[in-house]
Amino acid sequence: MNNQSESIFSKTISPVYQAAMALGGVVVISLLAKLVGLTGITEVPQSFPWMSAASFMLLFAVFNSVLSVSSKDLMKYWGTSMYCFLGLAAAAAGVAYVLSSLSMSEAGSYRWIYIVVGIGYLVFLSLMAMLRKIVEFAQREEWNQPRIRRK
Repeated sequence: MNNQSESIFSKTISPVYQAAMALGGVVVISLLAKLVGLTGITEVPQSFPWMSAASFMLLFAVFNSVLSVSSKDLMKYWGTSMYCFLGLAAAAAGVAYVLSSLSMSEAGSYRWIYIVVGIGYLVFLSLMAMLRKIVEFAQREEWNQPRIRRK
């Protein structure tokens, strides 16, 4: 039996799998909200699927950028991640449109939310790449005791 606890950061999780899980979350949460609205337990706004889509896109952006630190080939991971993000954005918008029967412009400010999440995703990826470079530099650097200065 392996008693060592493995960190999620030591594993590489495919961006395709991450995007599929996020899209699954959009579908499940949106359908549950639709069901709750139909039963009359509480009132669910018609634009809720759009909110769900934007929320899971933001979750994908955060987790995907954090998990990019553990990838072996960063450029390949980034390429796959970008395509998965675009695919997730399109598929989540399709699900939201089908379940809410509202276009993105009819749902309110979700067009701008999509733009902000997209730009935020690029910023998150850039920050993680810079963090990775800093950590790699610090690991290569030889650390000696500080020199004592004479006054």
